[in-house]
Amino acid sequence: MGILSGKIVLVTGGSRGIGEAIVLKFAELGADVAFTYQSSEEKANAVVAEAEKYGVRVKSYKSNAADYNEAETLINDVVTYFGKLDVLINNAGITKDTLMLRMSEEQWDQVMEVNLKSVFNLTKHALKPMMKQKAGSIINMSSVVGVFGNAGQANYAASKAGIIGFTKSIAKEVGSRNIRCNAIAPGFIETDMTHALTEDQKKAYIDNIPLKRLGTGEDVANACVYLGSDMSTYVSGQVISVCGALNT
Repeated sequence: MGILSGKIVLVTGGSRGIGEAIVLKFAELGADVAFTYQSSEEKANAVVAEAEKYGVRVKSYKSNAADYNEAETLINDVVTYFGKLDVLINNAGITKDTLMLRMSEEQWDQVMEVNLKSVFNLTKHALKPMMKQKAGSIINMSSVVGVFGNAGQANYAASKAGIIGFTKSIAKEVGSRNIRCNAIAPGFIETDMTHALTEDQKKAYIDNIPLKRLGTGEDVANACVYLGSDMSTYVSGQVISVCGALNT
């Protein structure tokens, strides 16, 4: 029996990177897991197969979290299939990095829609079943960039900072219904994007991190486990940085 046994979890953007690590960690610890993906059904099926090895129920959904109506359909489908929803992890996100003078309106809008509007969409529709059962944990994926900013990422930083304000507001709104809302702010995490960096670029990042390494998807997933489990029943409205002391 894992510490998440009996929990029903929904992870947006769960077919790769941090999202995939979260799906697998929650399955390993006994949760039944639903997750969304955008493009590769083959990759999603591979994640389902890997997670099912832990003997839990796992289901993938091709769904655009940035679309309000698709988000509503997703939540309804998950609750119908699994019977309830205990934990929502708003993980879907993209980057469209460039300096402000070169940034197009489309690059701004795309990042805000996928990173921030998706959090509104899923949270809005997940609150109904959570309020009915008088319990729930919502975990929003922010970033240390949303805390201290970064040149060339004004759109991304704004979206991630918005998530922090949203998280704190929702925590105050629904705390009386025993629903918690927290944010995680990852630092530099090993993903497909960091794999494209040169060794010199990686070294430059690592030199600025007190723990002297990049984070892993599992590091972030472990923080999600804490916030999604009953170990954190009095933790809400908080931002937990998973960054090796970069944001200190």
